[in-house]
Amino acid sequence: MTLASQPVGRRERNKQDKLERITAAASELFAVHGVDEVTTQQIADKADIGTGTLFLYAKTKGELLLLVQNAHYAEALERGRADAETIPGVLDAVLAIVRPIVECNRTQIDNGRTYLREMVFGDPEEPRHREALAIVAQTEETIAAVLRRDERVGEGDAATLARIVSAVMFLSMAVSVNIALSIEEIVQDIRGQVVALLPL
Repeated sequence: MTLASQPVGRRERNKQDKLERITAAASELFAVHGVDEVTTQQIADKADIGTGTLFLYAKTKGELLLLVQNAHYAEALERGRADAETIPGVLDAVLAIVRPIVECNRTQIDNGRTYLREMVFGDPEEPRHREALAIVAQTEETIAAVLRRDERVGEGDAATLARIVSAVMFLSMAVSVNIALSIEEIVQDIRGQVVALLPL
């Protein structure tokens, strides 16, 4: 029997079950009330665990938000990647990657902005933060792959431009002056900046 085919033990199943309950509880409470209005005690109660147990899985509310949002952002990136593959134009393909991420961020605006803040200023050694930064890196790689379709964009330039596009996107979603903007308005704001950036 190989290691991969060995059944998962009871202890690991229990840990996974608790993690799923915590994630579901935090996700529901954050979606309804916003991250700032939810306490860790409420999350622990909803997940039917003690607060001490909760802190074994996430030390702060910020880490709990990362736990919840990372999965949503990864799904949004996958949708964008799939959409971009069907679009021939570079600019439209880049925006196809951007749009689902913006939609994900705007589902609950305060949560989206807090997630971005946690991502940027959190401890990069903490697993949830590392995962968030990995999603950012994957976003940049996906955008760079689209930019390489244009023969005027070299390999190194594609990576640099992708990092700038990613920064433009995250800043457009996070800044206070854009709080009241719709998804479409934010996408158009990003589009205007990307047009000025790309050699189109």
